Amino acid sequence: MSSSAVIPNLSDEALTELLDTIGASDSVELKLTVPVSDRTRTGEALGVDPLDGQIRQVYFFDTPDLALNARGIVVRGRRVQGRGDDSVVKLRPVVPDELPADVRRSPQFGVEVDAMPGGTYVCSGSMKRRMDPIVRAAVNGETPLRKIFSKEQRALYASHAPEGLALDDLSILGPILVLKVKFATKGSSQKFVAELWLYPDNSMLLELSTKCTPPEAFQVMVETRTFLTKRGVDLSGDQETKTKKALQFYSKRLQAARA
Repeated sequence: MSSSAVIPNLSDEALTELLDTIGASDSVELKLTVPVSDRTRTGEALGVDPLDGQIRQVYFFDTPDLALNARGIVVRGRRVQGRGDDSVVKLRPVVPDELPADVRRSPQFGVEVDAMPGGTYVCSGSMKRRMDPIVRAAVNGETPLRKIFSKEQRALYASHAPEGLALDDLSILGPILVLKVKFATKGSSQKFVAELWLYPDNSMLLELSTKCTPPEAFQVMVETRTFLTKRGVDLSGDQETKTKKALQFYSKRLQAARA
């Protein structure tokens, strides 16, 4: 099957741009937002066992009016059950070939293309850090927020954030409780991830995803699309990103508190 059949909504020019972007990236992640009303049926169709899930607590850091988000910067801290904490400073969108060489060479930095049904995709660059538990102390004001970020992360942040906006000045947008399940399912060679994000207003977002290397991308798109369709998973629903939903929710809450 041709790539244009996989992503029919892209022009030839846009498809060429996507191919170039994927070729310069480190990985590709295929993502699908599943209607929450279908979550039980979808889970059963794919053989997902929620008892295999890992609990996570996610915090985003930004200004109440989302000044970082407006610049394409995502700053996040996360607590992970049974593992430890991690943090990320993410830039999106990025053009891989335009990234500074020292940043691109860092083993803690990765470039990934997120692709969704309908031809929507975004390329992001993420500087990550794993660490002993400290996020809880930072969000509770017991240690400066900057302490959960590495020297490389702080440098990347400083080179892209609005002038004068330090990490310690950012507001806390969170927490979001997340249940993450990794699973393999009969009929597909791919390993999948299901994430159920539980927001404070009792709304939910369920996302299915699978990762692959850039050379595998279009073949995996074809196989995954066929596999999910055969199992009755709806690929035509509105796609909503986890981060955007979380940022918008907490932004409204913070600004209402200031009013």
